Amino acid sequence: MTHSPELTETLPRIRTYLMSLQDKVCAQLALTDGVETFIHDDWSRELGGGGQTRVLRNGGVFEQAGVNFSEVFGTSLPPAATAKRPDLVDRAFHAMGVSVVVHPLNPFVPTSHANVRFFLSTSDDSAPIWWFGGGYDLTPYYGFEEDALHWHQVAKAACDPFGSDVYRKHKRWCDEYFYIKHRDEQRGIGGLFFDDLNIWPIDSCFDYLKSVGDSYLNAYMPIVERRKGMVSSTREREFQLYRRGRYAEFNLVYDRGTLFGLQTGGRTESILMSLPPSVSWRYAWAPEKGSREEELYEKYLRPRDWLGLERGQ
Repeated sequence: MTHSPELTETLPRIRTYLMSLQDKVCAQLALTDGVETFIHDDWSRELGGGGQTRVLRNGGVFEQAGVNFSEVFGTSLPPAATAKRPDLVDRAFHAMGVSVVVHPLNPFVPTSHANVRFFLSTSDDSAPIWWFGGGYDLTPYYGFEEDALHWHQVAKAACDPFGSDVYRKHKRWCDEYFYIKHRDEQRGIGGLFFDDLNIWPIDSCFDYLKSVGDSYLNAYMPIVERRKGMVSSTREREFQLYRRGRYAEFNLVYDRGTLFGLQTGGRTESILMSLPPSVSWRYAWAPEKGSREEELYEKYLRPRDWLGLERGQ
């Protein structure tokens, strides 16, 4: 696959950044956990490419945390990638990214997800098509306004150098993307989501990707530190497992990254490491009136201007 000089120069820098981000996130999560460390699992893809999956399990803070780096390429794209982009049919592709999914042990610590990625498509008779994508979102089991405010304050700060409307647009996109249609509810309190980003010069788009990727730990770790020592009961653990079912449903039914990985012949264990290690479903369950579980549904699992809390709204 041949590229323009600009892309030839940029690809190694993107790869280096993504691999360093994987190292940084793993180091911080392991330090915070204090009990377990990450196993490293290198893998290769028969059709082209590979990556490294890192997983921490049964830790002191994190029941499971996965941090994947992948770089795959091939001669044609799967349906998940071309359904909304018919111009990409029968084009070669090159994709790389880092994906993070953290499932904490304590029900008062929210699950978090982050992803940053670069995509390139080429053909013999037209110019390369490239874009960046990614973001992060937070899935609490029990809501705390100060956590939601902090999460969105960090997200907005990552966006602000790139335009006054970037946070607003990518926050709304996140709310729209992480929506479980068949349940008519949000997956969590959102954050940032962007895709097909190529409206700026490639270096500016790359800088935005780095700003989002570098801000993830700043957004998440203070929340983990605040909540990891809270005492929880069997009731709260059971609700955590029930809500994890929603997380599994979204990833298996709607998540584009999961579908892309499976349809391109990616490594199944690495793709499905995003699923919670323990989960439950209850038939026709509903929270008790006035309970903290009901508060999650009424106050947190709906699109909201979380930064309005700063203004007393």
